[in-house]
Amino acid sequence: MSSGSYTVVGAGAIGGTLAFALARAGHRVQLIDTDLAHVAAIRDRGLTVARGEDRENVRVEAATPDAFDGTVHHVLLAVKAQATGAALDWIAPRLTPDGWVVSFQNGFNEELIADRIGPRRTVAAFVNIFADVIEPGVILDGGAGALVVGERHSAPVSDRVRALVTDLQCWGPAVASDNVEGYLWAKAGFGAMLAATALADAPMAELIQRHPPTMHAVAAEVFDVAQAQGVKLEAFDAFEPDAFRRGAEPSVRRAATRRLTAWLATQAKDRSGIWRDLAVRRRPVEVTTHYAEVFTQAERHAVGTPVLRAVIDGLRELEHDPDLMAETRLDALDLLAGTPPTQLPEGSAGSAGAEGSHGGCARPDPQTAAAVAAWLDSHREDMVDDLAAYTSQGSASDDRQALDACLTWVRGWLDDTLGAPETEEILERERTGDILIRRYPGTGSRPVLLLGHYDTVWPTGTLDDWPFRREGDRITGPGVFDMKAGLVQAVWGLRALDALGLPRPTCTLMLNGDEETGSLTSSEAIVAEARRSRAALVFEAAADGAVKTARKGVGLFTLTVTGQEAHAGLDPEAGASAVEEMAHQILQLTCLRDPEAGTSLNVGVIEGGTRSNVTAGKATARLDIRVATSAEQDRIGVALAALRPVNARTSIEVTGGWNRPVFERTEGVAELATVARTCAASLGWDLREAAVGGASDGNFVVAAGIPVLDGIGAVGSGAHARSENTSVTGMVERAALTALVLTALPVG
Repeated sequence: MSSGSYTVVGAGAIGGTLAFALARAGHRVQLIDTDLAHVAAIRDRGLTVARGEDRENVRVEAATPDAFDGTVHHVLLAVKAQATGAALDWIAPRLTPDGWVVSFQNGFNEELIADRIGPRRTVAAFVNIFADVIEPGVILDGGAGALVVGERHSAPVSDRVRALVTDLQCWGPAVASDNVEGYLWAKAGFGAMLAATALADAPMAELIQRHPPTMHAVAAEVFDVAQAQGVKLEAFDAFEPDAFRRGAEPSVRRAATRRLTAWLATQAKDRSGIWRDLAVRRRPVEVTTHYAEVFTQAERHAVGTPVLRAVIDGLRELEHDPDLMAETRLDALDLLAGTPPTQLPEGSAGSAGAEGSHGGCARPDPQTAAAVAAWLDSHREDMVDDLAAYTSQGSASDDRQALDACLTWVRGWLDDTLGAPETEEILERERTGDILIRRYPGTGSRPVLLLGHYDTVWPTGTLDDWPFRREGDRITGPGVFDMKAGLVQAVWGLRALDALGLPRPTCTLMLNGDEETGSLTSSEAIVAEARRSRAALVFEAAADGAVKTARKGVGLFTLTVTGQEAHAGLDPEAGASAVEEMAHQILQLTCLRDPEAGTSLNVGVIEGGTRSNVTAGKATARLDIRVATSAEQDRIGVALAALRPVNARTSIEVTGGWNRPVFERTEGVAELATVARTCAASLGWDLREAAVGGASDGNFVVAAGIPVLDGIGAVGSGAHARSENTSVTGMVERAALTALVLTALPVG
């Protein structure tokens, strides 16, 4: 052996294929995988590769991570991209000082590996192997592929790379290169096309043939990013990346597409691993992790990637419900790919639909977008000062005095920044914060509702030991992310429009002081105001930069069981235990969970009984139930109503209800997201959308039939935690986005 023994971490399609070839060639191979059944099958029967009806078997050492006790030297890392961090946690303490790790993974993982174990112990690789795990211990060989190994950052080919490639030629045409990066970016373009095919249930070759606008657009967007970084693309297998660059001769692109699909049609595996993860394994896909680096570099170099973003957003949807796979998704992407940069097509996601108010909005012209962005950037320090002053106002949801003082400050600040409103209403509340409604004039008769809350989860006194702090671009402090920065951004977005003399719609600014405790005293007022509006922007924090186009409905219920008390020792048969009955009921309740439908049920608090020697006469359980669809909400409601005691001598009562309705991605919500995505593109960055489990006041608005753009607020993380933070750059970007969305909405 030229390179000694190998440890393959991740015995799936790629790792299993390479391990099989190395072991068959006489190399000692140790497989590490977390799949217990897969490992057990390999240990019992060996590692098997299937080619059609033929199967070949080879003996390989295999273990789960927790069962392996030893060091590792030469590691072939082949786990899913999203599992890289966990795999490195296992590898790092076991890797010998002169050992190294080579990433035989999809996506861009070398920098993460280098950060964890050191640049000198990290080797780069490109792999394009069509294989699948079809049963425990068995890998389906999908046909010939490509494999390239090299040092990071285009360093010259080293002796260790040559030795590794020599060993891997037992698999097939492995080669060494000083431009692995060029192969990885080329594969990212090819992979984007395969990712798009996973939106529908049909062979890859056929979908690429039927939807060239989408396929060519996603590849071109990836290659735009590669070009911005100065990457020289490398061809592999039947994929010719230069033919898919933006501006390539159409006849050359068509011919390259024909050659590619003809080659794909010869592969034993006619659908992508992404499709299999969704449709067969019903698990999250790793491709969303693969393209994180593409999007990061796109934002850094101001390169637009709208079609690729839409593909990834579609895959995230299918992770929740793979049965929604449909070729109509690719039809819609074909329209998006063919959209001129200044106008959305009729009938696309941006056209007027059932809720009928946002169609035909044009992308803001570059001069307007640049002017808004520049003006706000020149006022970034003023925005920071406003957020600092606002954060210094404590506003705990349970401190009425603090809420009153905070709202008084907010009103004064609004007067100073936006001037007096056309009208102002304060809806007084007895135990929670009052509701502020301010109306500002503009174009159109029906206003756009700008919705937020000024209460926070942080107890009075938190500011004493955790005040507002800024370190460079990062701001921390109680409430900066959820959601004080959101209001600052909304106000400065309006201020930018006024300063630049740009038209804006009539706007209603509404702030409540009980959102963090469920909006129990403000929800009716929110719904009433929403019904007067044509759309709503909710300035809750973003989800890792994404706007939120779906939220779960939240049910807060209390299950009370009444039994019969008795002396547990003297008369054990006389009583009927409420605690015991509660145990039966909890087990029944857990059967209501449906992760695939997005339904969770948590029994968070249980109380019952009085003493250990008294049969419990009463027990209660508090439930948190979250659902992604109205249908699931109805199912849960029926099931709770149908609960019956196991012990007829006990009784059951369910109280409480749905604190917030389901926020579903309606057509109107999708239209607003398209408007926002178009506006973000005019600012030079890509805007994603996300579905989240948490609820907001936007749930009430969507349920009232009004389209909502939620999560347009702060960019950061750490809601309800001492790590809460937001970004100065994010504040400027989101204020500009707010301004452009308001200008882009048609007059209502």
